[in-house]
Amino acid sequence: MYAKVFKRMFDLTCAIPALILLAPAMAAIALAVRITMGTPVLYRQARPGWRERSFILVKFRTMLPEIAANGRVLCDTERLTPLGVFLRATSLDELPELWNIVRGDMSLVGPRPLLERYLPFYSSRERLRHDVRPGLTGWAQINGRNDLDWDTRLALDVWYVERLSFTLDLQAILKTITAVAFRRGVQVDPGLESSLDAVRQTAIVGAPADAQ
Repeated sequence: MYAKVFKRMFDLTCAIPALILLAPAMAAIALAVRITMGTPVLYRQARPGWRERSFILVKFRTMLPEIAANGRVLCDTERLTPLGVFLRATSLDELPELWNIVRGDMSLVGPRPLLERYLPFYSSRERLRHDVRPGLTGWAQINGRNDLDWDTRLALDVWYVERLSFTLDLQAILKTITAVAFRRGVQVDPGLESSLDAVRQTAIVGAPADAQ
C-alpha cells in the first residue's frame, strides 16, 4: 500500500514545501551559475525512470561547454568550474530535481536515475531498479555513493526496491542529511569514475567465449 499510494503522497508533502522554502537559495544559485558559466543555467538530460520510461532530469549546470571559445575541445575535468565543484560537493546542484518529484518523474528516495545508454548492460535482476520511481537520494548513495563499484551500487538499488517501506525511506532521508553534511562518498571530478557501459563492455570482451 505504501509503495502504490502513500509514497507519492509523502513525496508531494515534502517536495512542495521544500521548493517554496528553498526558492531564495535556488534563485541565488541560478544567478551564480548565470554569472560564472552563462546560459543555460539548468542542465537537462533524458534519463530512464519508472518502468524505464524516459524523462528529463533537471539539475543546475556545473560544467562549461565542451568547446572553448578558441575552438579547443575541453576534457570533463577542465569543464568543471570552481562553483561546479562546490555545488557537487554540497549536492546543491540536485535541488531542481525537486521539480521532477512534483511532476511525478522521481521520488524522494529510490535508485538514482542513471544514463539511458546503460540500459543494455543491466542484468535481469538489476533491471528491478526501474520498478520504482528513481530517487533524489537512494540506498547506494547513503552507503558509499561513488566509493562503491557498479555491481555493489546496483545490488543496493535492488535491495531497496525489494524492501521498500515508509520506515526505510525515513531512514534513507536521515542518513542522506548526514552524508551530505559530511560529504561522504562525494566525487566531484567527472573524470575519476568509470562508466557502467565501459566496465561491462570490458567484462564482456575479456570473458571466455562460452561465458559471453
